Amino acid sequence: MGTLAIVVAATCFGTLGPLSRLAYDAGMTPLGFATWRATFGAILLTVVLVALARRGRPLVRLTAVPRRALGSLAVAAVAGVILNLAVFIAFGRITVALALLAFYTYPAMVAVVAIAIERRAPERFELLALGLALAGMILVVAGQLEPGAGLVVDGLGLGLALLAALAQTVYITTNRGYAAIPTEQAATILLWLAVLAFVLIAGISGSLDTLGQPFRNPAAWPLLLVAGLLGAGLPSLLFLVAIRLIGPVRTGILAMLEPVTGTVLAALILGETLGPIQLVGGVLVITAGVILQRAPSPAGAPPTHPMQVPAPG
Repeated sequence: MGTLAIVVAATCFGTLGPLSRLAYDAGMTPLGFATWRATFGAILLTVVLVALARRGRPLVRLTAVPRRALGSLAVAAVAGVILNLAVFIAFGRITVALALLAFYTYPAMVAVVAIAIERRAPERFELLALGLALAGMILVVAGQLEPGAGLVVDGLGLGLALLAALAQTVYITTNRGYAAIPTEQAATILLWLAVLAFVLIAGISGSLDTLGQPFRNPAAWPLLLVAGLLGAGLPSLLFLVAIRLIGPVRTGILAMLEPVTGTVLAALILGETLGPIQLVGGVLVITAGVILQRAPSPAGAPPTHPMQVPAPG
């Protein structure tokens, strides 16, 4: 179930590349896109949370949660905001493929941090899967570079992409700190905090006008709605489910399916071509997933209460 959760989440996150490009063509800015995406995603998870509560799923009162857990949740929220802003701004300053190459160093960072926290030696299958997934991701993303288009690079853009990778690492590895909060409740809180942060940033930077762009160009609404529901709400929940079921190392490695699915979707939606090098890269990433799935036990996976499912009745 954990593997299925992250595969679906990575596939959903993979839609953001084509969707963001279409939204930018409709006049959206990175901050506006991130804000509306998080808003629609938060609304979806709120509906899910209310429905589960009516069916008997208990909600945890935040006043009863230890301060350390609330602190971990706050750190994850800040990391999520930094992640989104940094990567979307990086896309505007450097070649998207180069930004992705820098950003997807985070699974290696997650593996190092998680293994250090658990104070254990890395498993051979983890190292093999991580190496295959990184190699496959590099082939997939590098295949998007157009030889005649030139490589757009600047220090700030590259630094922002690496900052996004660090933020993603923090977001994943802090999950165990707020494990007392049910997964669906934590995912909902994180998205609403992201919405609040984005609106505050827009206000402080004098960019509130950019949030109203969809009202001036209604063609952006369908893109934002899909990006919010399919590219934020559902995958954000499944991402946390995967971390709690199979641990941060496996989740980080399998998350590298995202650029693979993003490339395939770009080919289908935007008419971009898939080269042999990208197909080989996709096979390597999938092979890494098969290795992890056939491994004897989920390394670093929490032993209990991944979803805190209440007893029947």
